[in-house]
Amino acid sequence: MSLVDIPSSAAGFLDKVHSHFINGSPVKASGTGRIDVRDPSTSAVISSIADASQSDVDDAVFSARAAFESSAWRDMKPSARARLIYQYADLIEAHADELAMLESLDGGKPIALAKPVDVMATVGAFRYYAGWADKINGTTNTINMDGEHHAYTLKEPVGVAALIVPWNYPLVMAGMKLAPALAAGCACILKPAEDTSITALRLAELAIEAGFPPGIFNVVTGRGQTAGQMLSEHPGIDKVAFTGSTVTGKKIVQAAAGNLKKVTLELGGKSPNIIFPDANMEKVIPASAMAIFFNSGQVCTAASRMFVHASVHDQVVEGVSAVAQSLKVGACRDLETILGPLVSERQLDRVQAYIKSGVNEGGEIICGGNRIGDEGYFVAPTVLGNIAPDMAVAREEIFGPVLVVQKFTDTNEVIAAANDSEYGLSSAVWTQDISVAHYVAARLRTGQVGVNCAAVADWDLPIGGYKQSGWGRENGFDGLANYLQTKAVAVSI
Repeated sequence: MSLVDIPSSAAGFLDKVHSHFINGSPVKASGTGRIDVRDPSTSAVISSIADASQSDVDDAVFSARAAFESSAWRDMKPSARARLIYQYADLIEAHADELAMLESLDGGKPIALAKPVDVMATVGAFRYYAGWADKINGTTNTINMDGEHHAYTLKEPVGVAALIVPWNYPLVMAGMKLAPALAAGCACILKPAEDTSITALRLAELAIEAGFPPGIFNVVTGRGQTAGQMLSEHPGIDKVAFTGSTVTGKKIVQAAAGNLKKVTLELGGKSPNIIFPDANMEKVIPASAMAIFFNSGQVCTAASRMFVHASVHDQVVEGVSAVAQSLKVGACRDLETILGPLVSERQLDRVQAYIKSGVNEGGEIICGGNRIGDEGYFVAPTVLGNIAPDMAVAREEIFGPVLVVQKFTDTNEVIAAANDSEYGLSSAVWTQDISVAHYVAARLRTGQVGVNCAAVADWDLPIGGYKQSGWGRENGFDGLANYLQTKAVAVSI
């Protein structure tokens, strides 16, 4: 085991008594509630965060509203806003080692991946949307009313945005929402998951250092059912952007109905991965394994349902299982670790319960299935065979390193089976027949389809779901449009 030392800057940040970040600085929480921050590799308490009260949420909303309406932000030239966001990206990159360690200790990210994947993807988000900030344009319109008119549209920021992000990619998800919201000219309140709030608080400090006006980026920490609910209900919030479970997404929709907030939702998935007999097995086997086991299966687009043609079923399952057993599962600070722990004891219990239910309903453990050690929250990468489509493990999102495998022989039947889900986030098709590839891709009811690849994540490529996988799209211009509204102006001449 080769453990990476904790940078002094990261250690010092963890040692702080963390509170909310409102109007440009840390503020003492109005209540006394605290939430322990645990290292998922050891389950040891390493820090604590504040649990927000209604008063804390009110303060954050008031701060964001005042900042949004201030001349310092409202009258800032788009090119100046772009420069700020670029400066912010540079500052995040300059603190990459510190942020990577904080992300690793807080959420269980393998340190070998935290910097090149999580931190640098976040930097990429801000650089991408910085490029959009001075390219937000309306249109000129020809209208058919009597008389002469000059008609045009304006694109304006939606206002104060509450950004509620999950624990599986805390930095990346913050960047996915913050970057377009800031580029559009909104003021933001970030509510990180209670399991992974540390890097959000550090991002807020760096935003002030980059030069953003106080109040433009605030952080309120706390539990989803309290702080998240209060933000979703708050009449001073104009927009809610949420990534997380479908169950919570439905609660946010209900809470947002009070003032008809704009809402975008990136929710759960149970993504199918369809492997035809002519697929390139040298590519499909390792890619299919990592499409479910990467980040210990804690990925919304994880290819958790594998449909394999009967003629190659045994070969694929044997190969994927071999990859699963070869992956180093270990402590987040170990440079050799490929798969870290699950984020919390609660998530560990959830994943183990699903594995047990799969076996009780007739499934077969082909590999894995067990907890690793008694310290931390580790589960071995698991492949379950002999799966029927009505089993809970085949229908419900597990959000852990658990792959369920089903056979098929007919193309239309596998399309129907893949679509037989309340979710529709992502999918993959593996075949060297271009006609089959296009035929299947056109019929899968998912927001994203990978052909001879797993789900592709890129800031220029929209992501979002069909059915109960969400509303709207993030990334690309679609992600920016979430934080804009259109005003039509007609001038009689």
